[in-house]
Amino acid sequence: MRMIRGLLVLLAMLGFARAEAAVSLQNLRVEMLVNPVGIDMEQPALSWEIKSYDRGVEQLSYQVIVSSTPEGLASGNGDLWNSAKVNSDKSIHVKYAGRLLKSGMTAYWKVKVWTNKGESDWSAVASWSKGLSQYKDWTGRWIGFDKYFPWDEEKSAKLSARYFRKEFAISKQVKSATASIIGLGLYELYIDGKKIGDQVLAPAPTDYTQNVKYNTFNVTSQMQAGKHAIGVILGNGRFFEMRQTKAYKQKTFGFPKLLMQINISYTDGSSETIKTDQSWKGTADGPILANNEYDGEEYDARKEMQGWNKAGFDDKNWLVPEYVQEPGGAYEAQMNQFMKVMQDITAQSITKRGDKYIIDFGQNMAGWVKFRVKGTKGRKVTLRFAESLQPDGSIFVTNLRDAKSTDTYILRGEGVEEWEPRFIYHGFRYIEVDGYPGTPVKADFTARLVYDDMQTVGTFESSNALLNQIYRNSWWGIASNYKGMPVDCPQRNERQPWLGDRSTGAYGESFLFDNTALYKKWLEDIRYAQKADGAIPDVAPAFWRYYSDNMTWPGTLLMVADMLHKQTGDTEVLKEYYPAMKKWLEYMESRYLNEQGILTKDSYGDWCAPPVTAEAGRGVNADQKHPSALIATAYYFYYLNMLNRFASQTGNVADTASFAKRSAAAKIAFNKKYYNQGGYYGENTLTDNLLALAFGLVQNEDLKKVQNQIVQIIEVKNNGHLSTGLIGTQWLMRTLSDMGRADLAYRIATQKTYPSWGYMIENGATAIWELWNGNTANPKMNSQNHVMMLGDLMIWYYENLLGIRADDADPGFKTIVMKPEMINGLSSAKGSYRSPYGIVKSDWKKSGKSFDWKITIPANTKAVVYVPASSVDQVKENKKKISSSAGLRFIKMERNRAVFEAGSGEYLFSSGY
Repeated sequence: MRMIRGLLVLLAMLGFARAEAAVSLQNLRVEMLVNPVGIDMEQPALSWEIKSYDRGVEQLSYQVIVSSTPEGLASGNGDLWNSAKVNSDKSIHVKYAGRLLKSGMTAYWKVKVWTNKGESDWSAVASWSKGLSQYKDWTGRWIGFDKYFPWDEEKSAKLSARYFRKEFAISKQVKSATASIIGLGLYELYIDGKKIGDQVLAPAPTDYTQNVKYNTFNVTSQMQAGKHAIGVILGNGRFFEMRQTKAYKQKTFGFPKLLMQINISYTDGSSETIKTDQSWKGTADGPILANNEYDGEEYDARKEMQGWNKAGFDDKNWLVPEYVQEPGGAYEAQMNQFMKVMQDITAQSITKRGDKYIIDFGQNMAGWVKFRVKGTKGRKVTLRFAESLQPDGSIFVTNLRDAKSTDTYILRGEGVEEWEPRFIYHGFRYIEVDGYPGTPVKADFTARLVYDDMQTVGTFESSNALLNQIYRNSWWGIASNYKGMPVDCPQRNERQPWLGDRSTGAYGESFLFDNTALYKKWLEDIRYAQKADGAIPDVAPAFWRYYSDNMTWPGTLLMVADMLHKQTGDTEVLKEYYPAMKKWLEYMESRYLNEQGILTKDSYGDWCAPPVTAEAGRGVNADQKHPSALIATAYYFYYLNMLNRFASQTGNVADTASFAKRSAAAKIAFNKKYYNQGGYYGENTLTDNLLALAFGLVQNEDLKKVQNQIVQIIEVKNNGHLSTGLIGTQWLMRTLSDMGRADLAYRIATQKTYPSWGYMIENGATAIWELWNGNTANPKMNSQNHVMMLGDLMIWYYENLLGIRADDADPGFKTIVMKPEMINGLSSAKGSYRSPYGIVKSDWKKSGKSFDWKITIPANTKAVVYVPASSVDQVKENKKKISSSAGLRFIKMERNRAVFEAGSGEYLFSSGY
């Protein structure tokens, strides 16, 4: 009997082992989104992750089945598409090649794969649906009120929210119902009193004369037999501009307006559409008295209209809405994630100051505050937002410029009241509360962090506490400035999507956040902003009319497309934007390339390079432009080479010879004009030399001289600090590491004195400052929540410290380069990155000359692994000699590293180096 029980245990263990080793599928995505609703892609790209505990798992084949019903899919009926068995290792960006979906249709899909380690079961079912992709599908009319009401204030851009409602009845059984809405500038949609979706600040902002985004919701469960009511509130957003008096600079698009419809299909085969028209009712006389992104929201709870978005509400005093002109832009499905409340933060302290209270949330962030209050009817409570405090403890608001950043709530006087704004956001750590009845407690106030609903895909931790804090500050700064587009800052009267801030920043951010959809949308914004002659603005969407012509800001179009290709393996993004890139570069050449081959036009130079000392920059305006033809020409050369590569990758091979010829000429011209025989470039600034080296402009015989000059500037002139502005910092850390001085990059990264990221933290920063001397510069330009000075730091964290990088020759992390830097003073680094194929992990520790490194490589990928070692004989994997370790192949020794090719799986290396 004991023998039988033992045999059963053994069989159970073997069964568990087989289950652990089985190949399964997870994280099915459509256009890298999970079950998207209402998209307008005809042939969306499908992706999946393979999960297995075996090593060296490679996909050999796949089969995708797509059906118009879940039942059909369950029976194996691919009435929309059955790919059959396809012999391919491709598991990302697999193009749907089935029957085209009609507007409103839903497609259900599943996939199975065959691998060298076995066959998977069918995946769980995923889906996508088609939106109203044709203009004719929108049967309603645009409605709104194209006017100010008596309580609005035209001069101060104070405009009340618009409320609209419609009642209808359903008498039949509903099969499906879909709501589609374009609410401009911002909307909240209700059915029978309940908000549809948990999104905020929707839809994503665009240049509304070029394109507008629609959102789609499945509302089948809300459409039961009986009476119903639709309610929509419209806020101003970027549609009704925050500063109406600067039309020469800032675009405004008119008054808020609405187009929406609900398409209902009944089980008897009939259908019905509820749409916007003059059967609706509307009012602007509601509780939201004002909503201005710069100035805040004003709310009068005494004016609340109980039940306004439910059936049976008396709307006899409401107005018939006007038919208004459409905004002019093409209707497009929003393919980037909604903004949402992503995290709640409790108050850390409350300090009484006179008759006001200062509340500290302990973290600079972007969003708003939800609070509870109890008091008499008509009592006004005012919240003013700020990033920091004055020495006397009052809030510091000078850096907000003329943004009021103030929310006002007027009590209705009925028990405990709870309120939060709907259509604005603030950048803040502190709030000043005025007029609060009684004594506030911390539980009454909650800060709500708002950014795009994208997954945090990266982690990082090291033995250096300062590096870890810089990483946390970076996370908060990046998250705070995702607002349906990447903005520069969340607090003052700017908040603009400046291109120059994100040219390299987008790349670093991609290791922390799944920002693919956001940046694909932003490329679209940039292309829409491109003029017919090829000019690209410095801000896109072009809410500000800045077409200054330079290489570094507009060239972000190329940089972001390159990042998306490298990080996700998506070649389509290069194909789509190649014509716009080429057109822009030719535009710049035709106007600004002189006879000597120098690109003469620049606007900003090395924007916001640090003053020699923080005190030297006290009170100084940091926004001084120092145009540099050296920078312009260096980037011209860099972009020519980039477009040469893009031409090859997108099938435009006829262009490669021209790009190569122009690139060679640019290199000769650059060196003739800017190289000094003393071994430096231009004015011998750190940025001038870095760009020449990073872009491959330095002649081979001069490499050592230029490298030595860079080292001299940092070590001797700067005493181990950087001296770069926005441009130079984008190439600083990687270039130092590439030239074998990762130790110098580490020294810069861990400085606590000016100028450095550590200096910001030593002076109280919980995000990233706009300026290296943000605590001493002119107060009107010292945003304390910016990302432009991160440069390539986050790239360096992942690619150099953790050693996780996509192979340039095999992008999208299909082949991963694992190569951490060994730097004196840093004894460990641990982190992960969720690539399109799955999670990549790197966890290393060193002590003396011993090195231990645990890595994880996702299924259906491989890695080239660089293990620090004095010889291959010094390397063991899982305490075994490499020759007996499965999944590894030794390639070569290279600069005190043993290089291996590794299949997917977990590995534990140990070595001496």
